[in-house]
Amino acid sequence: MKRNYQTDTSYTINDHDLIRQIAFHEAGHAAAIYLYNKQKQLPPVYFQITIKALDCQKDSSLDSRLAYDHFAAVVEGGRLIQSLPVALIESTHYFSAAEQDAYQTAFEADMINLLAGPLAEAKHVALRDDEQFNARLVNIDALHYYGGTSDLEKVYEYLDIFIAARSRHEEKLVELFNKAFQFISSATHWQAIGRLADYILSNKENIISCEEAIVVLDESGTPRTKC
Repeated sequence: MKRNYQTDTSYTINDHDLIRQIAFHEAGHAAAIYLYNKQKQLPPVYFQITIKALDCQKDSSLDSRLAYDHFAAVVEGGRLIQSLPVALIESTHYFSAAEQDAYQTAFEADMINLLAGPLAEAKHVALRDDEQFNARLVNIDALHYYGGTSDLEKVYEYLDIFIAARSRHEEKLVELFNKAFQFISSATHWQAIGRLADYILSNKENIISCEEAIVVLDESGTPRTKC
């Protein structure tokens, strides 16, 4: 799940702040993939977090805005729905009512999980800067300032598949945004996101496996779900 701070922001972010924002962004994605899907009783889906660490000595002279080139934590996988024909979800010809409900839940979960990343980053920034965090101040358009451009592009791709009538896209997006906001606003979920963000920042390996991330999110000694 990719972001681009070079185009998303017009202000300077220092290395330390940007790296923590990246960690919270990807932790938000991963937490939603595991915890939200589990909450909706959806099947477990494989994901991993790949990390490219920042070499502080080598890169200390670089403009802080370029830090994203030298540190990246990216969630790979984690999507329940890969591809389906346009508006297939709305077609009673292909699926029974129960199957339609199952696919709708999976579609919505994937989109909510995408939105959870930039929302987690936005909440982290608000708390860091001692600012308010609510859906009025941090709306859908604001997600572009928190690495959310590519996430929103993927959500719109899903909406093109999920809902044939484009006139309904914005209404559905608002509904999904509110659900993602509720997920991030849960104290339990936010604590899990914080734990995983800290784990990403302290990790010495290039890959955090699905099982490893789940242990951190569950704050237990062994993973409860197999990826």
